Amino acid sequence: AAAAAHQLGLKWPEIKEGIESFQGVKRRFEVHIKNKDLVYIDDYAHHPKEIEALIQSVKELYPQKKITTIFQPHLFSRTRDFSNEFADALSLSDNLLLLDIYPAREKPIQGITSEWLLAKTECASATVVSKEDLNQKVLELKPQVVLTVGAGDIDQCVEPLKSALLKE
Repeated sequence: AAAAAHQLGLKWPEIKEGIESFQGVKRRFEVHIKNKDLVYIDDYAHHPKEIEALIQSVKELYPQKKITTIFQPHLFSRTRDFSNEFADALSLSDNLLLLDIYPAREKPIQGITSEWLLAKTECASATVVSKEDLNQKVLELKPQVVLTVGAGDIDQCVEPLKSALLKE
């Protein structure tokens, strides 16, 4: 990025200032809590390969910690079309909490629900939870690493969940 900016005519002090002020990409492996007892990461991943890469990366970074993944499927058609891949990726978690499918521009598809997707997973500790009950359910799990994952409106859960986790 620095070389490209320089090629386009920016001066090195300007480039340095820009790099120093860059805070990262919002909702891509965005760390909200990181201490010896708890890690909380939010990620926009909404495709099975992205979710798999996210969970595998977290497993490598925190091999001794249990991972609690909170996933909001995005679109009924994507959930249907990639259900087996979603199930495989999500099954990498120690605890799985599924929110209802975020419909975006779609109407519901008969039989395609978060409960249907949950039944395909092989995660020993997994459930569907409402947004209203999410914080309480997460706290009951006594999490070590928490991931909020998805492209719907799950981002609205981040700050309330962060606050709840920090109060514990």
